Amino acid sequence: MNYADRIAQEINVKSSQVAAAIELFDEGNTIPFVARYRKESTGSLDEEQLRQIVERLAHWRGLDERRAAVLASIEEQGKLTAELKEAIEAAVTMTTIEDLYAPYKPKRRTRAGIAREKGLQGLADLILQQPLTQQSMEELAKPYINDAVPDSESAWSGARDIVAETIAETAEVRQAVRQKALTWGILHCEKTSGGEDPRQVYQLYYLLEIRVDRLRPHQVLAMNRGEKEGVLRIWLDVPEQDWRGAITAVYRPNRKSLLAEQLDLAVADCAERLLLPAIERDVRRTLTEPAEKHAIEVFSANVRAALTQPPLAGYTVLGIDPGFRTGSKVAVVDPTGKLLATDTIYPHEPQKRWNEALDTLQKLVKKFGVRLIVLGNGTASRETEQLAAELAHREAGLRYLITNEAGASVYSASPLARAEFPDLDVSIRGAVSIARRVQDPLAELVKIDPKSIGVGLYQHDVDQSELSLTLDGVVEDVVNAVGVDVNTASAALLTHVSGIGPKLAEKIVAFRDENGPFNDRNQLRQVSGLGPKAFEQSAGFLRIRGGRNVLDESAIHPESYPIAEAVLKKAGIPLSTAVEARKEPLERLQKQLPVEKFAAELGCGVPTLKDIFDQLVRPGRDPRSDLPAPILRSDVLKMEDLTEGMRLKGTVRNVVDFGAFVDIGVKHDGLLHRSQIPAGLGIKLGDIIDVVVIKIELDRDRIALGWAG
Repeated sequence: MNYADRIAQEINVKSSQVAAAIELFDEGNTIPFVARYRKESTGSLDEEQLRQIVERLAHWRGLDERRAAVLASIEEQGKLTAELKEAIEAAVTMTTIEDLYAPYKPKRRTRAGIAREKGLQGLADLILQQPLTQQSMEELAKPYINDAVPDSESAWSGARDIVAETIAETAEVRQAVRQKALTWGILHCEKTSGGEDPRQVYQLYYLLEIRVDRLRPHQVLAMNRGEKEGVLRIWLDVPEQDWRGAITAVYRPNRKSLLAEQLDLAVADCAERLLLPAIERDVRRTLTEPAEKHAIEVFSANVRAALTQPPLAGYTVLGIDPGFRTGSKVAVVDPTGKLLATDTIYPHEPQKRWNEALDTLQKLVKKFGVRLIVLGNGTASRETEQLAAELAHREAGLRYLITNEAGASVYSASPLARAEFPDLDVSIRGAVSIARRVQDPLAELVKIDPKSIGVGLYQHDVDQSELSLTLDGVVEDVVNAVGVDVNTASAALLTHVSGIGPKLAEKIVAFRDENGPFNDRNQLRQVSGLGPKAFEQSAGFLRIRGGRNVLDESAIHPESYPIAEAVLKKAGIPLSTAVEARKEPLERLQKQLPVEKFAAELGCGVPTLKDIFDQLVRPGRDPRSDLPAPILRSDVLKMEDLTEGMRLKGTVRNVVDFGAFVDIGVKHDGLLHRSQIPAGLGIKLGDIIDVVVIKIELDRDRIALGWAG
């Protein structure tokens, strides 16, 4: 198989681009490295396209591996005909290969297998051949009667078992019935008699009949979950005319033959016992796989958005992990994330020491110059928001915001948290994480398994290995797009840098602790285990600020330093020129000398040269700085304060199939239904948007929002 041609067609790029990418990946290069530093080879394919290539390449190679194994298995049995080999080699889906392999696949003992052991294959062949004969049924069966087959009825019953299995394993039949089922099949869903659904989560599916081809991904996953929890029962109905027509197109009874009835009986048995249950499993799998893929895509988009939230630099932050019975945990961190103080307050029932909690917070605010309070959005969040608002009224310039605390408890109990704060109570560590995640969301969230960030739909129901692989890719993309300060980054952050990984990250931190800050990128080569390939893959993503070489602050790869120096020389400015003073001479140079001509003169590609110009003007630019900062509040809003038609600014907290949940400053997020979102407009987690209140349901704690952007 020509992988490059096939993948290029699938993702709509040139074969030459895919072929170059495949070659680079086979040489051990990472996606971030190829995307950033091998643009000339790949025609500037981005991370998403390169990840698609990796995924599709694994798929097609896996298909070929399975194809080879199937061919070897059938050949070993001595049953591989030229026609069968050609069909298997031409198959382009795993389902087709498995359909062709089904009759030859080693299986547990079946009724058909037992019948074959009794010597009834010849009688089964007669049923399939439908001959015209003058012999009676008894006479036809007589040669097959023995100790294991006492009479003709036993012989015909066993023969029908063989015929039923033969029909069910015929690739042409399975493919035809499967296609009919996927087009015209009706999926039935009903509530089980003993199913418990106190919150009526699955109410929409208590009595549902829907054509298979009209099911949406979130419906498929909801029904799957309901079935798993014992609340729902699901079955597939394939019209008889469809499955019977598919069978008789291959195995047509001859009404003039004495054996037509035997074939009819075998067909009915095949459908009920073997074929339709198998097709139902195939259809459910065919529905579930893309639904899971879609859910993973939604989840990964939300994780990407969470990781790329702009950092609120320069704030001393007071973080609160709200709680009722055990109190709210408090942590103060300085602008670098260093822990300054901790405490526990009890503003809510059962203790209800409101004024005492307020005084405690005010003392911390005054002592450490806090200008931002950050609340986790979990239990008691909105009740604690009232406390923050009251404190903001007392202290001029003090603001607060509510952040997604998902994963804070996971981090608190992790080995990483224990290593960071060995003497700190687990519950207090969560408050530290909440405070830090607004100062630099990426640096803090990489310490947590991305599956625990909790911004998706049905993420616990999908293929967990596939989810982990996808989310790890998202984290890798974001970390490398932002870049990492090698002298301040944690091992958790360094782990996701191209070419490094967990063990090497720990060695880099250990080297830094023992020898002090890195002075230049070349010094990285002294780290044990960081060989030439790891250096090549990682160096461009590691920043060294204030080191020996100013280019180490940028995303320019060391392999391109001579080109960068030549550009500066051509512009008439030395390497030591301040960033602010570079802009004018570099822009003048770009106007004077066409980039294509200059690239040829320097012996590099146009994309690389453009990137170098950009980095010389804005070295190490953080792409997160282009995004809107979070909304900082100083007063609390209740649902009772809302009125229909009210316009508000809100923060997108979650994006799902049917819309987006938006934090507008009240206890419950409002739902901006997909029908309210302008066509073609993509919104993502963390976006700041203008909305209008459409409907308020106080009794159900629901708010419907409309677009007001």
